[in-house]
Amino acid sequence: MERLTSVNGSFPASVLAARLQSEGLDCELRGAVDCIYRLTVGDLARVDVYVPADQMDDARLVMLVDEVDAACEGETLSASQASWPRWVLLTLLAMVALAPLAHLLFA
Repeated sequence: MERLTSVNGSFPASVLAARLQSEGLDCELRGAVDCIYRLTVGDLARVDVYVPADQMDDARLVMLVDEVDAACEGETLSASQASWPRWVLLTLLAMVALAPLAHLLFA
């Protein structure tokens, strides 16, 4: 068994192990998997993910695909989030432009 990667916390490690097993790869978790302290920071929370040496290339490919998918999801998310500042800015500009007219009508 060779170390594929390390993650912080048992939940991300379990998710990664499930992802690898869904692709038919064997994996083993070592470290703070079921730590009674439930620490999620530092070396006390580190969980190492091990895979057999002959499956290492496939496991790296699965991790790469997951990273690419996450990057693409983040890209579409930021693109949709980038549209609301424009609307806020346009609304503020319209309010500033119409404020003198509103002042004349309601004063």
